[in-house]
Order: sequence, then C-alpha cells, then structure tokens
Amino acid sequence: MAPNATPDTSAPHVTEHAITVAAPPAAVYDLVADVSGWPQVFGPTVHVEVLEEAPESGGEQLLRIWAMANEQVRTWTSRRVLDPASHTITFRQVVSAAPVASMGGEWRIEEHDDGRTRVTLLHDYRAIDDDPAAEQLIEQAVDRNSRAELTALKNAAELSRSREEVHFTFSDSETIAGAAGDVYAFLDRADLWPERLPHVARLDLTEDEQGIQHMDMDTRSPDGSTHNTTSVRVCFPDRQSIVYKQLRVPVAMSVHTGRWVIEPQQDGTVRATSWHTVVLDPEGVHTALGPQATLAEARDLVRKALGTNSSTTLRYAKEYAEGLHAGS
Repeated sequence: MAPNATPDTSAPHVTEHAITVAAPPAAVYDLVADVSGWPQVFGPTVHVEVLEEAPESGGEQLLRIWAMANEQVRTWTSRRVLDPASHTITFRQVVSAAPVASMGGEWRIEEHDDGRTRVTLLHDYRAIDDDPAAEQLIEQAVDRNSRAELTALKNAAELSRSREEVHFTFSDSETIAGAAGDVYAFLDRADLWPERLPHVARLDLTEDEQGIQHMDMDTRSPDGSTHNTTSVRVCFPDRQSIVYKQLRVPVAMSVHTGRWVIEPQQDGTVRATSWHTVVLDPEGVHTALGPQATLAEARDLVRKALGTNSSTTLRYAKEYAEGLHAGS
C-alpha cells in the first residue's frame, strides 16, 4: 500500500436465511449439489452450465448461471467448492453482474436431533462503488431469491419420494434437409411465430440484452381456448441452441423448462430437437382435471399438449429451412 493511501475499511453486507426441511441431509445436499436440476428446483434459476470441474481438488466447480433478479435475467460466473462429508457448499462469484461488485456465501446443511434438516444460506456482497441505492437493490434481490430458493428446496426435498411421479423429460425431433442456421433463425425469431405457427395466437417478445429474450405468449388449443404463458429464453447462436424457462405455467404444472437443439448430421441434414422437462403440481392437476385425475393421466395429457405444439413448430421450421435450401 502506498504511504498516503487510504485503507478500504468498508465491509461487505452479510445476510442469513434459513429453513427447516423434513428430509435427510444427504437428500437436501444432493439437490443443491446437482446444478443440472436447479432450473427445475429453484424458481429464479433459468439455466446453469458447468464450465470447469475438478473433483480431485475437493469438488471445485466453475459455473455460469442465468437467473431472475428483480424481474431481469442476470448472468454471472461463480466458483464453488463442494464438501459432501460436512454437507456444505461455499461459493464466490468470479465475474459478477452490475450492480454487484462482489458476492459469495455458503450453504450449510445440518441434521437436527428430530431427524429434520436445517438449511442455512449465507451471502456476503458489495455494490459497485458501495452505492447505497445499488446496495438496496442487491439486498432486495438476495432476500427475495434466498427465500424463494429455500422454500423451493424444502418442497423438492420433501417430495423426493414421489418425485418420479411428477418429474419427467421428453423430446420430439425432425430431420431437416436445410441449413442449421436457417432452422435456428426460425426458432430465434419467435416474434414472427403468430404469422408462422397456427397454434400461436399472440406473442410479445422483448430483447433488451442480446441473446436474452422475454416472451409473453397466448397459445391456441384444439378446442379453441387460449392459454397464456410467460417465458425467458437464453439464445446461443454460436452453438445453435436455445434454452428457456416458463415463468407463468398452466395450473397443472409447477415447472416447465426446455431447450431447442440443432445438430448437423453426417449426411448433410440437420436434426432439430425440442426437449421439455416438466414438474407437475399435484394439487393443480386436481384443479385442472378433476379430483379423480391421476398423475399418470396428467403426464400423458401434458406430454401430448406440449409435444403437439413443439412438433408443429419443428415441422414449420423444417418447411421454412428446406424452402430456403431449395431456392438457393
């Protein structure tokens, strides 16, 4: 430090949130440790990618996370260290999103004498230039997200025994004799879907930040009724894929995430696939389908409805791309 330099005496803000879960610590820890499942467990989380992983160094991972904060999608890179023996996970943002200057914390998962589990989520953070207004925004986002994440973690852990009944993934594909870039362009330009797709009655799309889209869509059902959903999408043109999460879902579901993947094939065609992951809401199933409805029936209905719409989208994407290819 230079002789006349003023030491930085400002300390980070520290928060603590906690919840008690009626599930064993190992089950709770596994849900926090497995980032592939975060979009289905944690409401604010849109998408997570593991950039680096070094199990030999104590389970260290480098993650890139996209999540909702104050109604906006924020993305940042975090490094975390997993300790399954003590059921703790520490994390520290490597590249933060403004107005955050630095943020870190820890998950502590501890067994109670009565067999339940206490989950404590700690955060420490600072705003850029220690701006008070920014600190207030960060505090609000941390508080809202922490409460939401802990509640969601509790629900997921306590439903773990019946999770296989409510949680499922499926896909639909088309082989297309066209250019991958044209298929991607069709899927990316969702603002044109009301003109291009018969089941889309209305769609408002905003893209304030390139590659991050907010969608408000009315989908037309075969019986003529419409259903409204809102979603956020993260678009990756370099790898020709789009991931999304619905923020407003039909009453029978608690979570719906998905992704569009376009893969060139050795024969010169491309394979476009729509993936869906759904978590049913058992109470919502009975509200929507009646008290006698079973989860198996609901799975079949959701699979048919979502699969029909995504297959229709893929067929029209195929027609669009193959039409361009034929005219080139």
